[in-house]
Amino acid sequence: MTLSNFFQNYFVRPIDLKLGYNPVNTLFYSILFVIFTYLVYELLKKLKIKPDKRFILAIIPWVVFGIILRVMEDSGTVRGYLFITPNIWLLFTFLISFILTISKLLEKRIHTPYFKLMFLTGIIFTGLLLPFIRTRNFLGLIYTLIWLIPWVIFLKFVSWKSENKLVLFSQLFDATATFVSIQYFNYFEQHVLPRTIIELTNFPFSFVIVKFVIVVATLKILDRYSEDEEFSKYLKFVIGLLGFITGSRDLLRLIMLV
Repeated sequence: MTLSNFFQNYFVRPIDLKLGYNPVNTLFYSILFVIFTYLVYELLKKLKIKPDKRFILAIIPWVVFGIILRVMEDSGTVRGYLFITPNIWLLFTFLISFILTISKLLEKRIHTPYFKLMFLTGIIFTGLLLPFIRTRNFLGLIYTLIWLIPWVIFLKFVSWKSENKLVLFSQLFDATATFVSIQYFNYFEQHVLPRTIIELTNFPFSFVIVKFVIVVATLKILDRYSEDEEFSKYLKFVIGLLGFITGSRDLLRLIMLV
């Protein structure tokens, strides 16, 4: 197999034919994700930005902007490889990093906190895409909310750090949206690991259980063994953000019947 054929078979065809991910491109994208996660952390240190509530407030509107744009590609409203996962998130990593840097530089000049600048501009851009969202499957939203209620009750009464609860809920939101989409609306899981778990068990809810165990274990390891508190918080933020992005995309696709 030539390099060109290898690239076509494992990277291009799965996108063109919407076949989902495979072990080869999953491994490559995972390595790329780790590299970019580290580079963004180094950028934050240089900009003297901590992964706190202000940072989350700054980037969330831009992340939502990216999610809506991604679903618009799913629906055929926009076209192009730039708008397909993971390309769109590589693009938005650069975009958000650039805007973050500019906002931080402007902070001293115009005496306005960087997070306010990013939040306001992000809200404006996101608002431009809201008219493209069409609710065609209200039942999908109802099912997802019903299945999330037990987790909300559980997290309310469990004794744990608030940040850990938020991260866990974000990942459970993603798993639940996936479960509802597959169980009730015959959607296809594109990612290798959850697809394998669901196929082996023939039980879509098994992915929710496995994700719960993995995320809880990961958070406990970070709390117990991490010596760098700031880096630990950053990793928790990344884990939570991943759940929010994939869960929101799944839910939007579900309610728009894409």
